[in-house]
This record gives sequence, C-alpha cells and structure tokens, in this order.
Amino acid sequence: MAITKTAPQDDSAERGNAGSGGTERGATVPEGSGKEDARHLNSPLLLTLLLLTAVMFQDPIRGALAAPVMQSWMTVFVAVMVQALPFLVLGVLLSAAIAVFVPPSFFARALPKHPALAVPVAGAAGAVLPGCECASVPVAGALVRRGVTPAAALAFLLSAPAINPIVLTATAVAFPGDPEMVVARFVASLLVACSMGWLWHRLGRTDWLRPPARASYEGRSKGAAFWGSVRHDVTHAGGFLVIGAMAAATLKAVVPADWLGVAAGHPVLSVLFLAALAVLLSICSEADAFVAASLTQFSLTARLTFLVVGPMIDLKLFAMQAGTFGRAFALRFAPATLALAVVVSALTGTVLL
Repeated sequence: MAITKTAPQDDSAERGNAGSGGTERGATVPEGSGKEDARHLNSPLLLTLLLLTAVMFQDPIRGALAAPVMQSWMTVFVAVMVQALPFLVLGVLLSAAIAVFVPPSFFARALPKHPALAVPVAGAAGAVLPGCECASVPVAGALVRRGVTPAAALAFLLSAPAINPIVLTATAVAFPGDPEMVVARFVASLLVACSMGWLWHRLGRTDWLRPPARASYEGRSKGAAFWGSVRHDVTHAGGFLVIGAMAAATLKAVVPADWLGVAAGHPVLSVLFLAALAVLLSICSEADAFVAASLTQFSLTARLTFLVVGPMIDLKLFAMQAGTFGRAFALRFAPATLALAVVVSALTGTVLL
C-alpha cells in the first residue's frame, strides 16, 4: 500500500499576522495609532514641544519670573548649584577612577581578620573613596563578594559618602564661619558607621544579607567602565542635586517663615524635621552641605542631622541597598541606621556645636 505524504500547510503568513497584532492579511494599521505615536514621541520631540510652548507663552512666563518670589527662588537655586557643581564633578571623577582602577581585593587585604577590629578600620577607610553614596553601594557589595566580613563592608558603606575629603571640603566651604561643623560631621558619621557595623556583627544573620551575584563592571573594559560610572553618577547625583536645590529654594522663597519657624524653634522637632527632609530629598553627599547651609532658620545641630542622615539612608539608597543586598536586609538595616544617625548626630551637635 502506498502512503501519500501531505505537505504541511504554510502558516507563516498566519504567524506573521499574529505577530503583527493579529490583523488580517492586507489590513493596514491606521495612521496616528497609539503604537505609531509612542514610537515617534521621543525626547527630541518633547524638547521641541517644550521650547515651542515656552516661546508661545513667553510674556506670561517673563512676568512670572519677574515676580519678587521667583527672583528670590532663582537666586537661592543658582547659588546652591554654582557652589555644589565643582565638588560634584570632582567627586564623580575620583569615585569612578577608584571604583574601576582600584581592585576591591586591596581593601580585603588591608583589613584585619577579626570582624570587631575590621569595622573601625573599614569605617576610617571610607575616607579614601571620594564619591557619593551611589558609588559606595557597589563597592561595599564587591567587598562582601571578595570575602570581607559584612560588618566591615557595611561600616565602609555608611562612612564613605560622609567622611571622604571631597565631602568634608565641601562642608568647610559651605560653612565658612563654622569650622566645627566639619569636625562634628566627621565624628558623628564615623560613630554611626562603626556602631552599625558592630551592631550587624552582633545581631545580623547571614540569611538577611544576599551577596551580590557579580561585579558591577564585569565584562567591560576599564575605559568603558570608567565612563559608564561617570555617566551613572552624574545622571543620578546631578538629578538629585537639582531636586535638592529646588527644594531648598522653595523653602526659602515660598514657605512662610513662621511655618518653618515652628519647626526650627523647637530643638527636638527641628532635628526630626531635617532628618525626614534628608530622607525624602535624597541629595548627593557631595552637594548636601550647600543645601543645609541655606537652611539658616534651623540650628547647627539640626543641620548636622541633615548631613549625617542623608548620606546613610534616603529613598534612593534604600532602593540601591535592597537591589544589592536584598529586601530583607534593607528593611532591617535602613530603619536602624536612621534611628541611630538621628540620635548620634543630635548628641554630637549638642557637644561640639
């Protein structure tokens, strides 16, 4: 008996039609559909539309900018940005160079073997990473991956954005009449970093901490990794600097002085208010001193709390810590860090300021 084989039907057209949204053969996609609009509504087009809108409404915009409130707002905003940008750029370049060209194993060899002794050494070693908190998280992850005890790596994570030379120099420039602010920031930040390291060594559990799976710059050349780190830090830190400068200008120009006076006039409330503000604004540590210096309604102790809390725990840091070490770690580590930073900065400010 002869068996006749039937050739399979060509369903490529049907698959093609299904892959193009299930339209029938010969059907055309209407012009101006949502898919086409999404494809063509890109950044240059948005910028062009924004510029055209500004040109069309230039008279109302010019009148609004001429108002005394806006003049005051722009003065504070520009002053904060001009003072902070040089330190931001220098910190980003140095941070990228160290993160890329200095091997993480260097820190592992330099630390003592005993965790209790490694914590203060790692905390003090934070001074060699002149960058913001965006750079300290991947470096701390690399330290854990290279075998450094987590307590020491976490102390480095907290101290590096707050006691490095770029941040301390920026603090000295922002507070020219209060040099004790630099000492107070260094002491309070280092105390919090070491205390959290010892606390994790004592109470932390290995199942709370998820070590990073791979290196941040794996598979990339040194040059590509360097400029990638620079672009990342400039985009993130620069964006948060703009937000912080806008918030500081708004507080100075728009919010009534008696409103801020209620918070600023109470010692405890002023500390808690600026601690919450530091968490919400998420300003880069290389520029936060200039924002704090503009908040002249508040005491030096309250502004010290702003400077200690911000580099250790804010919204972006919580997200980065959760992404690097796991959500179970961040949900325990962040609240403890916040509480300890507020207490230590308030006590340090009372003694030194």
